[in-house]
Amino acid sequence: MNEEELLAAVHGLLRPGSGALECREPGHPAGHICLATADEVNLSALTEQLSGRYGQPYGLARGGYMDPAVTERTGLPLLVPFGERLVEMRAWAYAGRWIGCGAMRTGEGIRPVVVVAERPDPAADGLPEDASWVDRIVAVTGWDPQRTRTVDWTAVEARLGTALPGDYKRLAELFGLGAFDGFLQLSVPDAPFKSSDIVRQSQWLAEWARAHGNRLWEPYALFPAPGGLLEWAGSEQADRFYWLTEGPDPDKWPIVMSEEIPDSWQRFDGSTAEFIHRMLTVPDHPFSTARYFDVHWFQSYRSLEAAGE
Repeated sequence: MNEEELLAAVHGLLRPGSGALECREPGHPAGHICLATADEVNLSALTEQLSGRYGQPYGLARGGYMDPAVTERTGLPLLVPFGERLVEMRAWAYAGRWIGCGAMRTGEGIRPVVVVAERPDPAADGLPEDASWVDRIVAVTGWDPQRTRTVDWTAVEARLGTALPGDYKRLAELFGLGAFDGFLQLSVPDAPFKSSDIVRQSQWLAEWARAHGNRLWEPYALFPAPGGLLEWAGSEQADRFYWLTEGPDPDKWPIVMSEEIPDSWQRFDGSTAEFIHRMLTVPDHPFSTARYFDVHWFQSYRSLEAAGE
């Protein structure tokens, strides 16, 4: 298969109900499928196209050396079929499956490999009952908590003109720019695009409202009006997620959400992390992804984030 055919085949294997993964390669274990790649496939171009669809990949192997910390939870099913022949492997999580793209040694030289493998539910490991909502999101998405970044929150909050909820700040540090279940995109400081940057987007919306009026947000006002709406996330369906900045304690701000239809406001009286966790795990949540996916993930855009810095 050429690059276009490989992308189409990967996408088909990620669809719900696409069936069990049974590889036809001799000696390969169950639980994955290796896709036939044409000799002319450009590995770098294919990796870039997969990253454009599924976010920033995990690096599992490079230069013939595998990351010794890789486990079933972090992509090991993509490595097992190739053993010592593996030269390189990058991985993407998508619901209950892994996507892998790399290269292996053969008797005829090094050739690209594309593989789709079963991804165990990371939430199956369990958590203590007193785990924080942020810890629960890390667990249910299988996120690596070592992939954290440092944010100068004093500077961010000074530019914004308000303190921010503590659990949101921890989420922004841990996850950065990206989308939970490929749906809810977190706005973070210093994102490369204004619509993804919590400070610049807030400032732009406030300027727009001053020039054109507040009718798009009625019956609410926009921040920095007292008790106004401060946007912290959006979705690919144009849903918008705001804090209602009532009171001096950001950790007690309720959340209000709006779909791209009139009079669609809904309110959630809980924290940012609780809202996201319930969205991922509760089927009757108003913006639930649990109705569509049994296993959850975070689609990272950190390569874009780095490009904008």
